[in-house]
Amino acid sequence: MHWFHYPLLILAGTAAGFVNMLAGSGSLITLPALLFIGLPAGVANATNRVGVTLQNIVGTAGFYRQGRLDVRGALMFAIPTTIGSILGARIAVDINEAVFRRVLAVVMVIMLILMLVKPQRWVTGKVHTLTGRITLIQALAFFAIGVYGGFLQAGVGIFLLVGLVLGPGYDVVQANAVKVAIVLALTLAALIVFQANAQVLWGPGLVLSVGNMFGAWLGTRFAVDKGTVWVRWFVIVVVVASVAQLLGVFEWVGRLLG
Repeated sequence: MHWFHYPLLILAGTAAGFVNMLAGSGSLITLPALLFIGLPAGVANATNRVGVTLQNIVGTAGFYRQGRLDVRGALMFAIPTTIGSILGARIAVDINEAVFRRVLAVVMVIMLILMLVKPQRWVTGKVHTLTGRITLIQALAFFAIGVYGGFLQAGVGIFLLVGLVLGPGYDVVQANAVKVAIVLALTLAALIVFQANAQVLWGPGLVLSVGNMFGAWLGTRFAVDKGTVWVRWFVIVVVVASVAQLLGVFEWVGRLLG
């Protein structure tokens, strides 16, 4: 790597780590950074998991220390999600990237509408600790999210947040804490699969993880200190920005200004 690749990856990792602790889609920052330094797309997708794994170790520990992590709920939802992640990481899918990005953008727009239509559900919540078992529908939904997360990672946090708020009924801060623990489990599983197939470059991955962990440390404190209303609006901003990037709005504006 060139010398300027190191600060670039650390800055990208810090931004992604912070965003991931409050919402998700931080990989939409780090994946382009890894591609910029010359990694092939498949290797970048795999190497990105190093920083995400270490970032979520820091995040999970931070939320646990602050009493925000529902350990039982995280474990229950992590089981189907992690199984799905292993499958997603092993699947070789021949899919048109442009079509995939647009489908993902449409799904995120639907999520945005759900967040705007019923704001109180994101703020108040109805559970603090999961007491019963998860339903079959919830298990299947989180399995599907895991397949996606194992395959790509970018945006999986948003899917998990929506599932945790609209499913069991966590408020958005509580859902964030549970989400971080689930992402840790599914990403670690996917990382093992990618490493077994020799797709992980540990040098760039560890440099990226320095920023990821610092961003996660900042993000956990911001999420708890600012509360549910701040976090909900942060999620909305991230989703809007993610949709714009997926649809190529930023590229179009860049060409227009250029």
